[in-house]
Amino acid sequence: MTHPVTPTLDDLAAVGAAPAVIEAAPRKRRDGAHRVAQRLDAIAYGGDYNPEQWPEAVWHDDVRLMRAAGVNLVTVGVFAWANLQPSPGAWDFGWLDRVLDLLAEHGVAVDLATATASPPPWLARRHPETLPVTAEGTTLWPGGRQHFCPSSAAFREAATTVAHAVADRYADHPALALWHVGNEYGCHVNVCWCDRCAAAFRHWLAQRYGDLDALNAAWGTDFWSQRYHAWEEILPPRTVPAIPNPSQQLDYRRFASDALLACYLAEREILDAVSPAVPVTTNAHPHLEAQDWWRWAPHVDVVSYDSYPDPADPEAHRAAGVSADLMRGLAGEAPWLLLEQAPSAVNWRACNMMKPPGTMRRWSLQAVARGADAVMFFQWRASKAGAEKFHSAMVGHAGTEGSRTWDEVAALGAQLPSLAEVAGSQVAADVAIVCDWSSWWALEQPSHPTALRWGDQLAWLRRPLDDAGLTSRFVAPGHALDVVALLVVPNLYLCDEATARWLTDFVTAGGVLVVGFFSGVVDATDHVHLGGYPAPLRTVLGVRVPEVDPLPEGVTVAVRGPGEHRGHATMWREPIELAGAEPLVTHEDGWLRGRPAATRCRHGEGVAYYLGARLDAATTATLLAEAASEAGCVPPLDAPAQVEVVRRRDDHGRSWLFALNHSEEPVTLTVPTDCRALLGDAPTGGTLHLPAGEVAVLREGSGEGDEDHAGGDTAATKG
Repeated sequence: MTHPVTPTLDDLAAVGAAPAVIEAAPRKRRDGAHRVAQRLDAIAYGGDYNPEQWPEAVWHDDVRLMRAAGVNLVTVGVFAWANLQPSPGAWDFGWLDRVLDLLAEHGVAVDLATATASPPPWLARRHPETLPVTAEGTTLWPGGRQHFCPSSAAFREAATTVAHAVADRYADHPALALWHVGNEYGCHVNVCWCDRCAAAFRHWLAQRYGDLDALNAAWGTDFWSQRYHAWEEILPPRTVPAIPNPSQQLDYRRFASDALLACYLAEREILDAVSPAVPVTTNAHPHLEAQDWWRWAPHVDVVSYDSYPDPADPEAHRAAGVSADLMRGLAGEAPWLLLEQAPSAVNWRACNMMKPPGTMRRWSLQAVARGADAVMFFQWRASKAGAEKFHSAMVGHAGTEGSRTWDEVAALGAQLPSLAEVAGSQVAADVAIVCDWSSWWALEQPSHPTALRWGDQLAWLRRPLDDAGLTSRFVAPGHALDVVALLVVPNLYLCDEATARWLTDFVTAGGVLVVGFFSGVVDATDHVHLGGYPAPLRTVLGVRVPEVDPLPEGVTVAVRGPGEHRGHATMWREPIELAGAEPLVTHEDGWLRGRPAATRCRHGEGVAYYLGARLDAATTATLLAEAASEAGCVPPLDAPAQVEVVRRRDDHGRSWLFALNHSEEPVTLTVPTDCRALLGDAPTGGTLHLPAGEVAVLREGSGEGDEDHAGGDTAATKG
């Protein structure tokens, strides 16, 4: 028997490593968005403000223009560490004092950053062990941003020092509305492979498994002679001659997410101690696979997100809608904050197209429709130097004169106050989509039957729901499903027994479940469930899959059904054996001719669908429509596929319809006759005319009692 040898804190200190074990309790209140909206009495509007890049004379012009544009909240200090602390022990807060005083004087609230997103050059010079290292052993140097190792004790000490200094100085400042820790954690460096991370990883593993026998079993180390006999033998999954151990890789992704979370928590603890009444956030970024945000979300007061859809993509609004729904799911269906977006073009794509006229407004209001209580930008004034100087801003290089971007920014700022009553309300959605980061990471590892991407699987099953006008929410395995009628699992490659029971219980109680292919294949350690896929879900789905047969790129096979419908499958197919399910779609080609491609199984009071092939859009839409109908899901309005309609509602019986026309043609919608327009043309006799690219926001009902409910509690404030 191998005896447990848990690395001690002294072991970690020997290599300057900080442990990444998460011990902080979840937040008791997660109503930060509503608290910000209550303070502002409006939807938050503004952007990142970097006054340290400009002479002080420009600041007065900035606040004048902010008021002209309707700005009521700005993020300050994100990249100000080198200016606030020019050397160890030396501080320069005078300029920031004057900035915050000026903003407060002009009625602009502040989301104040702890300034730790990008360490100053002096820290790397004095402590080179703070720098991150790639899997190949390359050190990443200063000169960009995020050049820090999350396991570095020296970085952690320096970051908490500056965070404490900022908190102590500004906790009672009248401009302060929100604390902003770090910035886009993991955007550039989400994993480090240095020796400090190796030591912290061993500590994390010892806490997870207890002893080496349990770890060896979890990692399957008898394969390829990988068995460990001492903790010191364990390393991060660095570059190796062959395919690395998949269980080790999966655990390292979990550890890396926790390591960054530990950095955030170290600063949050300081902010809580100094100013417990001020909500705390950190902004997620579009590379959402970098961290397990279900692990992060319980530790923030408000979920916030940076959205950067590509204006060159005519379907970009779909991905933006997915991200918005995911943020709302992370927030527990409470409002969230759109903390960054581009007013027009970005600077980091191969071709950085401007947003066409009206696009910025429509995408901003899409975020509000899907639960955002803030519309913010990066950044306020375009930089004249540095890597992001060609990233658009609310105020561009040419100033405001003749700037279409500025005109649109100012126009949106003038319109948002009419939506103040929407702040704090929730989005109505009875369709839920299961998202699990461990399964996501495990699915996308190498050495699988074919390369699969969770995002592709999500888009495949999400689009029919969007086209049908059904609004979705996201849930993690184990979440409460009491308000969910239809549960969609695009892929759950990694599925443990508890998750299988959760899905089975949902169906047994009367829910409708749709599961995509290659699900229920491995357990939490990435070990295959034996006996045929999808082992833990075989009973509820009523199928058994003995093997899989992926299709080469460009190859399609014919399928038939439901009914006489003819379609095809690409990428993936499985020789499904029926074990209680009925076939809905069957293969028409090759060795699987006559075998099921999609099935339906009644289990308890509910129904479970299984899609064992990557079916074409029309066939998939037919199946999803049948499942949605069986679940009783009804869209807010009858609208074409390119018209997005979402309903927000509050606990006082008020509700609002957002209708966004993403097409290039005008549409006419039938709406309730008692609607009143807050934005856009007013409906006439139950008919709403929505021009191409336009948005309408309608309050449903008579609106009686508005004065009583304005600014009152909503579902977001209860708990």
